[in-house]
Amino acid sequence: MGRTVRSLRRVWSIARTLARHDALFPLEILGAPRIFAFAIRLSGPRRIPDVKDKRPGERLALALQSLGPAFIKLGQGLAVRSDLVGDEISTDLSALQDRLPPFPGAAARAIIEEELGRPIDELFDAFDDEPVAAASIAQVHRAVTVDGVDVAVKVLRPEIEAAFGRDLDLMMWLAELAERHRPELRRLKPVEVVETVDQSVEIEMDLRFEAAAADELRDNLADETSFRVPTVDWSRTARRVLTTGWVTGTRINEREALIEAGHDLEAIVANMAKVLFLQVFRDGFFHADMHPGNLFIDADGAVNAVDFGIMGRLDKKTRQYLAEMLLGFLTGDYRRVAEVHVKAGYVPADQSVDAFAQAARSIAEPILGLALSDISLARLLAQLFRITAKFKMETQPQLLLLQKTMLVAEGVGRRLYPDVNMWDLARPLIEDWMVREMGSETRLRDAMGDVVRGLERLPTLLADMEESFESMRRGGLKLHPDTVNAMTRARVARASRWPIWAAAAFGIAVIVVLTG
Repeated sequence: MGRTVRSLRRVWSIARTLARHDALFPLEILGAPRIFAFAIRLSGPRRIPDVKDKRPGERLALALQSLGPAFIKLGQGLAVRSDLVGDEISTDLSALQDRLPPFPGAAARAIIEEELGRPIDELFDAFDDEPVAAASIAQVHRAVTVDGVDVAVKVLRPEIEAAFGRDLDLMMWLAELAERHRPELRRLKPVEVVETVDQSVEIEMDLRFEAAAADELRDNLADETSFRVPTVDWSRTARRVLTTGWVTGTRINEREALIEAGHDLEAIVANMAKVLFLQVFRDGFFHADMHPGNLFIDADGAVNAVDFGIMGRLDKKTRQYLAEMLLGFLTGDYRRVAEVHVKAGYVPADQSVDAFAQAARSIAEPILGLALSDISLARLLAQLFRITAKFKMETQPQLLLLQKTMLVAEGVGRRLYPDVNMWDLARPLIEDWMVREMGSETRLRDAMGDVVRGLERLPTLLADMEESFESMRRGGLKLHPDTVNAMTRARVARASRWPIWAAAAFGIAVIVVLTG
């Protein structure tokens, strides 16, 4: 009861903020009674000047920004959910930035000393109290270590964990209400979406995880001289403090400055396409916050990435699904697109493949018929996810970060060099990867691996069965002694035959792979 009362009070306050920005429409999406919105307006919140002429999405972005860090993150998540808010609002929310006023440098110094257990003068020869960037969760200061190394020091905001905890609890309460009272929203998995945001934020608020992510990405791309990740200074890193090498370069969205410096813009876009492909398809681990503020071009023309708080992971099966689906769209093979969705289990097998292929064609042809520079695969995926409601496809939360990353990367590439499409540049890489990863030999190797893993688990399963039988015999479930003895004899017989069945299973797997 206490949670409900607390949540209702907070909802009332949020609703008044939305009303001040003339952005109450999200309440309608969540199924709030109309009388609630009427009561909010009747309470008389004063509308903010200059919102009258703005689009709904722009008004909502302003409202979310005024509500604080957790709601900024929520808005950024909704930016890739056109299936929830529509294309226009999704586009407007994609411009939402989590820039906030900085907190005092003295507070940053105190946090650093508390976390690292040493006076700041023992850690740094110089520390700039004025941050170079201030976002919703942390801010970054420039410093020089006692060893003379230029570094960037990221410090969490004071009390940020408690603030996020309160707002995420409220979001979960609203998501649970939506699932309970709006059955048509259940396929969108609002509770799972909030849980995904919660997990992402939890990782963001332990900077040791970000340090580990930076190290892993750096190791993965160690052979790519045109993409660089700064080195982590682990001796000056803790839960609320992260220290990395300082990155010097020009922001990737400063097009004129890059041209003036003599950089090849097409080569930069091609490099971005290649590196994003490597992260997503080869490694299954990608930088999921590649906006212009996190990408710098150094004097050699290499892309330098910073801020590794939001990273995405995709398992191999999901990567194969994505590769097949994207190639299906790029080649106009819409039946292949439909079959991939069914094979991946995203669309139930009882749905019509032909009807799904027709729906895929209906959204792809208008987009793929555009000039190459205007094609947006991220937008295509967004529209695809919108139509899947008709085919009972559930939202796939693991793809949300990827969709957002693709959207942002497309925007960066298009502004930098409008005459080239980065997905067309990446297409040969995807095709080659599919040949390697989905050829007969690879499929056979994967099938063998599955069989071996199954065999490794079999003794454990048999032991669990024996324990269950024993538990039932002791009183968990009353069985006649003759029944227990018969079950035990059958179990022993099966155990003695399991190598034969394993060999048979392996043979079947080989046949399926070689003839599939």
